Amino acid sequence: MISIRGIQFSLHPFFVILMLFSVITGHFLELIVLFSIVFIHELGHLTAALLFGVRIRSVQMLPFGGVVEMEDHGQLTAWKDMIIAIAGPFQNVLMILAALLCRELSTSDGALMNYVIYGNAMIALFNLLPVLPLDGGKIVQAAASLFFPYHQTLLWSSRLSLAGSAGVVFFSIWPLFQGEGRIQLNLLLIGIFLLYSNWIDYRHVPYRFTRFLMTRERRYEGLQRSGAFAQPIIADPTKHLDSILRLFKREKYHVIYVMNKQGHVIATLPEQRLISAYFTGLRT
Repeated sequence: MISIRGIQFSLHPFFVILMLFSVITGHFLELIVLFSIVFIHELGHLTAALLFGVRIRSVQMLPFGGVVEMEDHGQLTAWKDMIIAIAGPFQNVLMILAALLCRELSTSDGALMNYVIYGNAMIALFNLLPVLPLDGGKIVQAAASLFFPYHQTLLWSSRLSLAGSAGVVFFSIWPLFQGEGRIQLNLLLIGIFLLYSNWIDYRHVPYRFTRFLMTRERRYEGLQRSGAFAQPIIADPTKHLDSILRLFKREKYHVIYVMNKQGHVIATLPEQRLISAYFTGLRT
C-alpha cells in the first residue's frame, strides 16, 4: 500500500493472486499491460471526482477495474455520479485510439498493440455491465435515481446486481454443462467477488439510505440556488414516517401535505421536519 497526497493506493488480494499466477505461467508482460490499463482506468475516475471537489480516501486495484472510496457529503448529484463512472471506460477508449494510431504508424510492436486494444476493450465492456460496483451498475443506479425514489433505487439496483453477479458465475461454469469439462476460472473468481460484494451492499441498504437522509441539508442549498420547485408528497395522518421518507427522490426537494379522509389538507411539512423527527426517534 502506498499513499500519494493522502490517497491510499492498494492491490486487492485477488489482484495479487492473479499476479502470482502470471509470474508462474510466464505472462508477466501481459500482467504489466493489464495493470497499466486498470491503473489509467482508475485515474479517469479519480480525476473526474477531484474536479468535482470530492475528497478521495483510497483506491483499491482489481483485475477488472478498481474501487475508489470517496467522501460524499451530499455535494454529488446523479449526473456527477454518472460522469465519474463513465470517466473510467472513457480512458479505455482513448487508450484504444492511441494503440490503433501506433499500430498504423508502425511505431511499436503490432502484437503488443493488439493486446493493448483487446485488454482495453475487455476492461471497458466488462465494466459497463449493469452490475454494482462496476461502472455500468453505478451509471444505471444514478440514472434510476432521477426518476424513482432513492430507497427504491438502492433496493432494486442491489437486487439486480445480485442477479447479474449470479449470472456471471453461471456463465463461467456453463462449459461444464456443455460437456467440455472446464470452467473459466478467472471469470468464476470475479463472479464470486461480485456476488459477495453485492450481498454485503444489499444488507447495507438501510445504512446507505440513512446516510442519504443525513446529507440532505447540503442538497437543500443546491436546489435553492437552482430555483428548483418542490415536489409534493401526499400522506394521510396514519402513514408511518419511514414509508414517507422512502418516497424521497435524490434530486428533488419535497413538501409533505398531510390529508385527512375528507380530502382536506390538515398540515404542510417541509422534508426537514420529517428527517429531524426520524433522527430524534419520533417515527410515527
